[in-house]
Amino acid sequence: MAGVRQTKRNDGTRHVKWRYWYLDLDGKRRWGTGTQNKAQTLRFARKLEEEHKEIRLGLRPKPHKNANRSFEEVKEDYLSWGRKHGGKSGHPWSPSHIRNKIRHLNWWQEKLNLQTVGDLYNGLSAVEKIIAQLEMARTAKTAANYAETIKSFCVWCRKRGLLKENPLQDLAPLPAAPETQRRALTPEEIRRLLNACNPKKRLLYSVALTTGLRANELRSITTRHLDVKNGGIILDERWTKNREPGFQPLPQTLMNELARTAQPQWSDQPLLDVTTQPAKFLDSDLKRAGIPKWTDEGKIDFHALRTTFTTLVIESGANQKEAMELARHATPLLTFNTYARARQPRLKEITEKVGVEIGACANGVQQDNEDETKEGEKPLNNNTYKE
Repeated sequence: MAGVRQTKRNDGTRHVKWRYWYLDLDGKRRWGTGTQNKAQTLRFARKLEEEHKEIRLGLRPKPHKNANRSFEEVKEDYLSWGRKHGGKSGHPWSPSHIRNKIRHLNWWQEKLNLQTVGDLYNGLSAVEKIIAQLEMARTAKTAANYAETIKSFCVWCRKRGLLKENPLQDLAPLPAAPETQRRALTPEEIRRLLNACNPKKRLLYSVALTTGLRANELRSITTRHLDVKNGGIILDERWTKNREPGFQPLPQTLMNELARTAQPQWSDQPLLDVTTQPAKFLDSDLKRAGIPKWTDEGKIDFHALRTTFTTLVIESGANQKEAMELARHATPLLTFNTYARARQPRLKEITEKVGVEIGACANGVQQDNEDETKEGEKPLNNNTYKE
């Protein structure tokens, strides 16, 4: 008969999580680690024992050797792996990424009633149904994020032999693109925004608009990352999104202002004042500056400052490679399709320039016709041409 037990540590205190035992298909007692909830752990142990009994009686096929491992235990192993080297190039996950993983996995554990890792088998239809409900209740991007978490977890389990096959390999990909588009601030709006805020915010906005750095990257910059000699910011692989080191140049005037603000005696002192929710104070500054948050072209939030930076880089005449390097993108599609914006005033300006060129050509043709007429030749018109 399955059961649970709360063992003691060497110091005499009890462990937080309950241990369980059950009789496997060979009649041997097996032990495992459950959850902090005694009743939940006992139900799990009894379920395992019942499944093994059915296997022994030939009522169900013999499971994969690791299928009966506790989902809670495997989840903790997965998160431990991510904290150490789950990110790109073997770097740790960022703190925000870890928080999202924990929240999403706990959510799936409850929704699918996952007791063992083997409970993920035959779960494709259930996952598809839950995702469809999530899309209706939330947004497509949110649903895509939750789906990606459980898919990544299954891939990780498959690679480590915890699952014989990936039960979600046929799960259709979901569109991860945001349903609302960000727009780029115009030069006039930038001027009004910088005039409407206090010096600390003005400095933060200026750095964001001239580097395209994300909020968390700006928050991580310390005095020692300021490279006065080369005129820019040293990017640390521990907090960049692509988990790669780099260097972001700065305009000289802004570089001088940061150098005056920096306190070199505290090398780990944050260089900029970035709160945990920068979008909130940006909204108040937009309102103060009379800049609409929403227009037909999209919305303005803190990440839209990166959109503005990329757009201005391209409008300044940067070629494709230069724009990709400054935006720190691996593909031109990300730079030009996701971040860069084609703005109507700019398109109008380009059209006017084209019109000037065409007009100059038309004037040249007219002048040629007049010169030929003076020499006694028949002038060209819309219905004739000269061989």
